[in-house]
Amino acid sequence: MINKSTIPKEYIQRINQALSFIDENLDTELTLETVSRVALYSPFHFHRIFKAITNETLNAYITRKRIEKMASILIRNKEVSITVLSLQYGFNSNSSFTRAFKKFYGISPTEFRKASPSRYSQIRKKDSKNGQEIFLIEEYICNIDNHLNWIKMNANIEVKELPQLELAFITHIGDFELHNTFDKLFKWAQTKGITNDPEFKMAMIYHDSFKVTDPGKVRMSACVVLKNPVKVDGEVGLTTIEKGKFIVARFEMGLPEFNQAWSSLFLWMNENGYKKAAQNPFEIYHNNPNEHPEKKYIVDLFIPVL
Repeated sequence: MINKSTIPKEYIQRINQALSFIDENLDTELTLETVSRVALYSPFHFHRIFKAITNETLNAYITRKRIEKMASILIRNKEVSITVLSLQYGFNSNSSFTRAFKKFYGISPTEFRKASPSRYSQIRKKDSKNGQEIFLIEEYICNIDNHLNWIKMNANIEVKELPQLELAFITHIGDFELHNTFDKLFKWAQTKGITNDPEFKMAMIYHDSFKVTDPGKVRMSACVVLKNPVKVDGEVGLTTIEKGKFIVARFEMGLPEFNQAWSSLFLWMNENGYKKAAQNPFEIYHNNPNEHPEKKYIVDLFIPVL
Protein backbone atom coordinates (compact mmCIF):
# COMPACT_ATOMS: atom_id res chain seq x y z
CA MET A 1 0.00 0.00 0.00
CA ILE A 2 1.40 3.38 -1.01
CA ASN A 3 1.21 6.20 1.54
CA LYS A 4 0.08 9.30 -0.37
CA SER A 5 1.80 11.67 2.07
CA THR A 6 5.20 10.10 1.41
CA ILE A 7 5.04 9.64 -2.37
CA PRO A 8 8.47 10.46 -3.86
CA LYS A 9 8.59 13.55 -6.06
CA GLU A 10 9.85 11.45 -8.96
CA TYR A 11 6.60 9.47 -8.90
CA ILE A 12 4.59 12.69 -9.14
CA GLN A 13 6.72 13.88 -12.07
CA ARG A 14 6.03 10.67 -13.99
CA ILE A 15 2.31 10.76 -13.24
CA ASN A 16 2.26 14.37 -14.51
CA GLN A 17 3.64 13.07 -17.81
CA ALA A 18 0.87 10.48 -17.92
CA LEU A 19 -1.84 13.06 -17.14
CA SER A 20 -0.65 15.31 -19.96
CA PHE A 21 -0.53 12.35 -22.34
CA ILE A 22 -4.09 11.36 -21.43
CA ASP A 23 -5.35 14.94 -21.94
CA GLU A 24 -3.82 15.05 -25.40
CA ASN A 25 -5.04 11.60 -26.48
CA LEU A 26 -8.58 11.21 -25.16
CA ASP A 27 -9.77 10.33 -28.67
CA THR A 28 -7.33 7.43 -29.02
CA GLU A 29 -7.10 4.02 -27.39
CA LEU A 30 -5.60 4.52 -23.94
CA THR A 31 -4.63 1.18 -22.45
CA LEU A 32 -2.86 0.60 -19.15
CA GLU A 33 0.17 -0.64 -21.08
CA THR A 34 0.29 2.48 -23.29
CA VAL A 35 -0.04 5.03 -20.49
CA SER A 36 2.30 3.21 -18.10
CA ARG A 37 4.93 3.18 -20.84
CA VAL A 38 4.72 6.99 -21.04
CA ALA A 39 5.33 7.17 -17.28
CA LEU A 40 8.22 4.68 -17.51
CA TYR A 41 6.59 2.20 -15.13
CA SER A 42 5.46 -1.37 -15.39
CA PRO A 43 1.65 -1.62 -15.68
CA PHE A 44 1.44 -3.15 -12.19
CA HIS A 45 3.39 -0.39 -10.44
CA PHE A 46 1.84 2.38 -12.52
CA HIS A 47 -1.68 1.27 -11.60
CA ARG A 48 -0.88 1.45 -7.87
CA ILE A 49 0.98 4.77 -8.02
CA PHE A 50 -1.62 6.42 -10.27
CA LYS A 51 -4.44 5.58 -7.88
CA ALA A 52 -2.44 6.73 -4.86
CA ILE A 53 -1.81 10.15 -6.42
CA THR A 54 -5.13 10.80 -8.20
CA ASN A 55 -7.42 8.77 -5.92
CA GLU A 56 -8.90 7.15 -9.05
CA THR A 57 -8.07 4.05 -11.04
CA LEU A 58 -6.71 4.70 -14.52
CA ASN A 59 -9.85 3.39 -16.23
CA ALA A 60 -12.13 5.49 -14.02
CA TYR A 61 -10.00 8.58 -14.64
CA ILE A 62 -9.97 8.13 -18.43
CA THR A 63 -13.72 7.48 -18.55
CA ARG A 64 -14.42 10.57 -16.45
CA LYS A 65 -12.13 12.76 -18.55
CA ARG A 66 -13.75 11.55 -21.78
CA ILE A 67 -17.27 12.22 -20.51
CA GLU A 68 -16.25 15.66 -19.23
CA LYS A 69 -14.57 16.41 -22.55
CA MET A 70 -17.74 15.50 -24.41
CA ALA A 71 -19.85 17.54 -21.99
CA SER A 72 -17.64 20.56 -22.73
CA ILE A 73 -18.07 19.99 -26.47
CA LEU A 74 -21.85 19.72 -26.09
CA ILE A 75 -21.86 23.04 -24.22
CA ARG A 76 -19.88 24.80 -26.96
CA ASN A 77 -21.23 23.05 -30.06
CA LYS A 78 -24.98 22.53 -30.28
CA GLU A 79 -24.73 20.98 -33.75
CA VAL A 80 -22.28 18.16 -33.06
CA SER A 81 -23.59 14.60 -33.56
CA ILE A 82 -23.79 12.76 -30.25
CA THR A 83 -23.31 9.45 -32.06
CA VAL A 84 -20.16 10.63 -33.83
CA LEU A 85 -18.87 12.14 -30.59
CA SER A 86 -19.43 8.95 -28.62
CA LEU A 87 -17.57 6.84 -31.19
CA GLN A 88 -14.74 9.38 -31.39
CA TYR A 89 -14.13 9.12 -27.65
CA GLY A 90 -14.14 5.36 -27.30
CA PHE A 91 -17.74 4.32 -26.68
CA ASN A 92 -19.04 1.37 -28.70
CA SER A 93 -22.44 2.92 -29.31
CA ASN A 94 -24.58 5.95 -28.68
CA SER A 95 -26.60 3.97 -26.12
CA SER A 96 -23.52 2.98 -24.08
CA PHE A 97 -22.36 6.60 -24.05
CA THR A 98 -25.82 7.82 -23.02
CA ARG A 99 -25.91 5.36 -20.11
CA ALA A 100 -22.44 6.41 -18.92
CA PHE A 101 -23.23 10.12 -19.32
CA LYS A 102 -26.54 9.85 -17.47
CA LYS A 103 -24.92 7.89 -14.66
CA PHE A 104 -22.32 10.63 -14.34
CA TYR A 105 -24.52 13.77 -14.65
CA GLY A 106 -28.02 12.51 -13.95
CA ILE A 107 -29.35 13.59 -17.36
CA SER A 108 -28.87 12.37 -20.93
CA PRO A 109 -26.47 14.06 -23.40
CA THR A 110 -29.48 15.29 -25.37
CA GLU A 111 -31.02 16.91 -22.30
CA PHE A 112 -27.65 18.34 -21.31
CA ARG A 113 -27.20 19.93 -24.74
CA LYS A 114 -30.70 21.46 -24.77
CA ALA A 115 -29.93 23.48 -21.66
CA SER A 116 -28.21 26.77 -22.46
CA PRO A 117 -24.83 26.90 -20.69
CA SER A 118 -25.63 30.48 -19.71
CA ARG A 119 -28.80 29.41 -17.90
CA TYR A 120 -27.88 26.27 -16.01
CA SER A 121 -29.56 26.16 -12.63
CA GLN A 122 -27.85 22.96 -11.55
CA ILE A 123 -26.09 19.88 -12.86
CA ARG A 124 -25.94 16.92 -10.55
CA LYS A 125 -23.71 13.94 -10.30
CA LYS A 126 -24.69 10.82 -8.40
CA ASP A 127 -22.19 9.87 -5.72
CA SER A 128 -21.65 6.13 -6.23
CA LYS A 129 -20.71 5.62 -2.57
CA ASN A 130 -23.78 6.97 -0.84
CA GLY A 131 -26.29 7.80 -3.57
CA GLN A 132 -26.39 11.46 -2.62
CA GLU A 133 -26.40 14.24 -5.17
CA ILE A 134 -23.62 16.79 -5.17
CA PHE A 135 -23.97 20.07 -7.04
CA LEU A 136 -21.38 20.70 -9.72
CA ILE A 137 -22.98 23.98 -10.73
CA GLU A 138 -25.29 26.05 -8.57
CA GLU A 139 -26.91 28.83 -10.54
CA TYR A 140 -24.03 28.99 -13.01
CA ILE A 141 -25.46 32.15 -14.50
CA CYS A 142 -28.85 33.31 -13.27
CA ASN A 143 -29.19 36.54 -15.19
CA ILE A 144 -27.29 37.34 -18.38
CA ASP A 145 -27.72 41.07 -18.19
CA ASN A 146 -26.56 41.23 -14.58
CA HIS A 147 -23.40 39.31 -15.38
CA LEU A 148 -22.59 41.36 -18.45
CA ASN A 149 -23.13 44.56 -16.49
CA TRP A 150 -20.97 43.23 -13.65
CA ILE A 151 -18.06 42.40 -15.90
CA LYS A 152 -18.38 45.72 -17.70
CA MET A 153 -17.98 47.52 -14.39
CA ASN A 154 -15.26 45.27 -12.98
CA ALA A 155 -12.99 44.32 -15.87
CA ASN A 156 -11.02 45.76 -18.72
CA ILE A 157 -11.39 43.26 -21.60
CA GLU A 158 -9.20 42.96 -24.69
CA VAL A 159 -8.77 40.36 -27.42
CA LYS A 160 -5.16 40.08 -28.50
CA GLU A 161 -2.39 37.84 -29.77
CA LEU A 162 -0.01 36.60 -27.08
CA PRO A 163 3.50 35.22 -27.46
CA GLN A 164 4.46 31.78 -26.20
CA LEU A 165 4.81 31.54 -22.42
CA GLU A 166 7.14 29.18 -20.58
CA LEU A 167 6.23 28.13 -17.05
CA ALA A 168 7.33 25.92 -14.20
CA PHE A 169 4.46 24.18 -12.43
CA ILE A 170 3.27 21.88 -9.66
CA THR A 171 0.10 19.87 -10.21
CA HIS A 172 -2.80 20.38 -7.80
CA ILE A 173 -5.98 18.28 -7.78
CA GLY A 174 -9.11 19.56 -6.03
CA ASP A 175 -10.36 22.95 -4.88
CA PHE A 176 -8.83 22.76 -1.40
CA GLU A 177 -5.48 23.71 0.15
CA LEU A 178 -4.38 25.32 -3.09
CA HIS A 179 -2.37 27.90 -1.13
CA ASN A 180 -0.08 25.12 0.09
CA THR A 181 0.84 24.22 -3.49
CA PHE A 182 1.54 27.86 -4.34
CA ASP A 183 3.64 28.25 -1.18
CA LYS A 184 5.67 25.19 -2.14
CA LEU A 185 6.20 26.52 -5.68
CA PHE A 186 7.14 29.99 -4.40
CA LYS A 187 9.78 28.54 -2.10
CA TRP A 188 11.18 26.53 -5.03
CA ALA A 189 11.28 29.71 -7.15
CA GLN A 190 13.15 31.49 -4.36
CA THR A 191 15.89 28.85 -4.42
CA LYS A 192 16.31 29.49 -8.16
CA GLY A 193 16.45 33.28 -7.75
CA ILE A 194 13.31 33.68 -9.89
CA THR A 195 11.48 35.73 -7.26
CA ASN A 196 14.22 38.39 -7.34
CA ASP A 197 12.89 39.64 -10.67
CA PRO A 198 10.74 42.75 -10.04
CA GLU A 199 8.34 41.46 -12.70
CA PHE A 200 8.02 38.01 -11.10
CA LYS A 201 4.55 36.55 -11.62
CA MET A 202 2.68 33.42 -10.66
CA ALA A 203 -0.11 31.85 -12.67
CA MET A 204 -2.76 29.13 -12.70
CA ILE A 205 -3.72 26.83 -15.56
CA TYR A 206 -7.10 25.06 -15.45
CA HIS A 207 -6.99 21.63 -17.09
CA ASP A 208 -10.60 20.90 -16.13
CA SER A 209 -13.72 23.01 -16.02
CA PHE A 210 -15.76 23.53 -12.88
CA LYS A 211 -18.80 23.46 -15.19
CA VAL A 212 -18.38 19.75 -15.87
CA THR A 213 -15.93 18.39 -13.29
CA ASP A 214 -16.51 17.67 -9.62
CA PRO A 215 -14.60 20.47 -7.80
CA GLY A 216 -12.73 17.87 -5.76
CA LYS A 217 -11.29 16.39 -8.97
CA VAL A 218 -10.46 19.52 -10.97
CA ARG A 219 -6.81 19.42 -12.04
CA MET A 220 -4.88 22.68 -11.99
CA SER A 221 -1.28 23.72 -12.43
CA ALA A 222 0.13 26.29 -10.02
CA CYS A 223 2.76 28.07 -12.11
CA VAL A 224 5.66 30.48 -12.15
CA VAL A 225 6.13 32.46 -15.37
CA LEU A 226 9.70 31.98 -16.63
CA LYS A 227 11.85 34.48 -18.47
CA ASN A 228 14.88 32.24 -18.71
CA PRO A 229 15.43 28.48 -18.94
CA VAL A 230 15.56 26.72 -15.57
CA LYS A 231 16.36 23.19 -14.48
CA VAL A 232 13.53 21.37 -12.70
CA ASP A 233 13.21 18.04 -10.97
CA GLY A 234 10.82 16.09 -8.78
CA GLU A 235 7.27 17.39 -8.65
CA VAL A 236 8.16 20.68 -10.38
CA GLY A 237 7.73 20.39 -14.13
CA LEU A 238 7.91 22.60 -17.20
CA THR A 239 5.03 23.47 -19.49
CA THR A 240 4.28 25.84 -22.35
CA ILE A 241 1.30 28.00 -23.28
CA GLU A 242 1.44 28.24 -27.04
CA LYS A 243 1.13 31.62 -28.73
CA GLY A 244 -2.32 32.49 -29.98
CA LYS A 245 -5.37 34.71 -29.68
CA PHE A 246 -6.83 35.22 -26.22
CA ILE A 247 -9.59 37.13 -24.50
CA VAL A 248 -7.78 38.92 -21.68
CA ALA A 249 -9.66 40.47 -18.76
CA ARG A 250 -7.95 42.48 -16.01
CA PHE A 251 -9.68 42.36 -12.60
CA GLU A 252 -8.99 43.76 -9.16
CA MET A 253 -11.07 41.51 -6.94
CA GLY A 254 -11.30 39.33 -3.87
CA LEU A 255 -11.10 35.56 -3.89
CA PRO A 256 -14.91 35.05 -3.62
CA GLU A 257 -15.37 36.90 -6.92
CA PHE A 258 -13.25 34.56 -9.05
CA ASN A 259 -16.13 32.21 -9.89
CA GLN A 260 -18.31 35.09 -11.01
CA ALA A 261 -15.45 36.58 -13.02
CA TRP A 262 -14.87 33.35 -14.96
CA SER A 263 -18.59 32.73 -15.52
CA SER A 264 -19.12 36.28 -16.72
CA LEU A 265 -16.07 36.20 -18.99
CA PHE A 266 -17.19 33.00 -20.71
CA LEU A 267 -20.62 34.56 -21.12
CA TRP A 268 -18.99 37.67 -22.63
CA MET A 269 -17.12 35.37 -25.02
CA ASN A 270 -20.36 33.72 -26.18
CA GLU A 271 -22.27 36.98 -26.46
CA ASN A 272 -19.51 38.49 -28.60
CA GLY A 273 -19.33 35.59 -31.03
CA TYR A 274 -16.00 34.04 -30.02
CA LYS A 275 -15.36 30.29 -29.86
CA LYS A 276 -13.03 28.77 -27.29
CA ALA A 277 -9.87 27.20 -28.70
CA ALA A 278 -8.46 23.87 -27.52
CA GLN A 279 -5.91 25.37 -25.11
CA ASN A 280 -6.64 25.67 -21.41
CA PRO A 281 -7.76 28.93 -19.77
CA PHE A 282 -5.39 30.43 -17.24
CA GLU A 283 -4.76 33.29 -14.81
CA ILE A 284 -1.70 35.47 -14.24
CA TYR A 285 -1.39 37.29 -10.91
CA HIS A 286 0.20 40.74 -10.77
CA ASN A 287 0.40 41.29 -7.02
CA ASN A 288 0.51 39.69 -3.62
CA PRO A 289 -3.04 40.08 -2.27
CA ASN A 290 -1.69 40.15 1.29
CA GLU A 291 0.01 43.45 0.43
CA HIS A 292 -3.16 44.96 -1.08
CA PRO A 293 -5.06 47.31 1.28
CA GLU A 294 -8.28 45.37 0.60
CA LYS A 295 -6.58 41.96 0.20
CA LYS A 296 -7.57 41.91 -3.46
CA TYR A 297 -5.93 40.20 -6.43
CA ILE A 298 -4.84 42.13 -9.49
CA VAL A 299 -5.20 39.36 -12.01
CA ASP A 300 -5.60 38.73 -15.73
CA LEU A 301 -7.95 35.97 -16.87
CA PHE A 302 -7.15 34.41 -20.27
CA ILE A 303 -9.48 32.44 -22.52
CA PRO A 304 -7.94 31.05 -25.74
CA VAL A 305 -10.19 31.67 -28.75
CA LEU A 306 -10.24 30.76 -32.41
